[in-house]
Amino acid sequence: MLKHIKDSVEFNTETAKGKVLVDFFATWCGPCKMLAPVLEKIANEHEDLTVLKIDVDEVPDLASKYDIRSIPTLILFENGQPVDMKLGYMPEDSVLRFAKLK
Repeated sequence: MLKHIKDSVEFNTETAKGKVLVDFFATWCGPCKMLAPVLEKIANEHEDLTVLKIDVDEVPDLASKYDIRSIPTLILFENGQPVDMKLGYMPEDSVLRFAKLK
C-alpha cells in the first residue's frame, strides 16, 4: 500500500503498523521523480510493506524531526521505530534489499 502523508498524526498512526518505508521527497526533485514509480511498484507487489510518501515542502515538521537534509531520503520503520536510512535514488533491487524484502 502507498499512502501520501499530510500531517504528523497520520504519520505516527501509519508508522506504528509493522514494516513501513517512508519516502521524504519534493515534487521539484528529479531523483525523487525517478524513485516514485519504483516505490509504487514495490508497494503494489508487497502487501506486507506500507510505503509512505512525505512531501518535505508540505510537511516540514516531519522533515525537521528526522533531520532530512537531502532528498529523496528513505527511512525504514519497524514497529514504530526507525531502523535504517538511505539517501538518494536507488533502483528497485536496492530498495527491496534495503526494505529487507529480498
